[in-house]
Amino acid sequence: MRRPMVAGNWKMHGTRTSVAELIDGLGRLDLPSDVDVAVFPSCLHINQVIDGLKDQPISIGAQNSAVESMQGALTGEVAPSQLVDAGCSLVLVGHSERRQIMGEQDGMLIRKFAAAQACGLIPVLCIGETLEQREAGKTLEVVGRQLDSIIEELGVGVFAKAVIAYEPVWAIGTGLTASPQQAQDVHAAIRAQLAEKNSEVAQGVRLLYGGSVKAANAVELFGMPDIDGGLIGGASLNADEFGAICRAAGN
Repeated sequence: MRRPMVAGNWKMHGTRTSVAELIDGLGRLDLPSDVDVAVFPSCLHINQVIDGLKDQPISIGAQNSAVESMQGALTGEVAPSQLVDAGCSLVLVGHSERRQIMGEQDGMLIRKFAAAQACGLIPVLCIGETLEQREAGKTLEVVGRQLDSIIEELGVGVFAKAVIAYEPVWAIGTGLTASPQQAQDVHAAIRAQLAEKNSEVAQGVRLLYGGSVKAANAVELFGMPDIDGGLIGGASLNADEFGAICRAAGN
């Protein structure tokens, strides 16, 4: 039985004051014991969040990490080993904003994924299609190719210690959400693609849905058989809303 997971991606949001307020709100939550909860603050606020949430069962992740696992001469980057030293246990890899805005290609993301795992971080691989690709009927082709880039280079076994987040680009921050059945169809295809290589890995890996998830739609989304929780964007900046989504995963 896969344990549900709800992860909050805070993106490029937060000041020391607003993060302190969010930490306070998260600290007051009565989180379900059968759900893994994580938050991904900006790199500047990781230490503040780790210190502030030390008494809460919430894991801390980073939104990005370097292609090299250890410290070195790579100005402006943060090594996975440094994130582990700070207290992180997870890291996002391949979020659509980094693919599209920062121009990160499969080759770089493979290196980031491998470097993160080499240090013991759990990569959360983000995959998803644009609206243009969905309307062209290419959703499964695009998602499959993004997933295959990791499998072909690193092997399917790496997903025994990773999480996959399906985030249709057209639903991120737009207020649009894939219907529960649309999301389920893609999640089922992802799991089937993994099962072709290794059925045990496919059954064990957690598949999260991301894209305008709110408390109002979380129960129905998380009720789908292949959706194991969510990667939450804007709603994770409100502690009460985030708590309600976590409880929905517990149902």
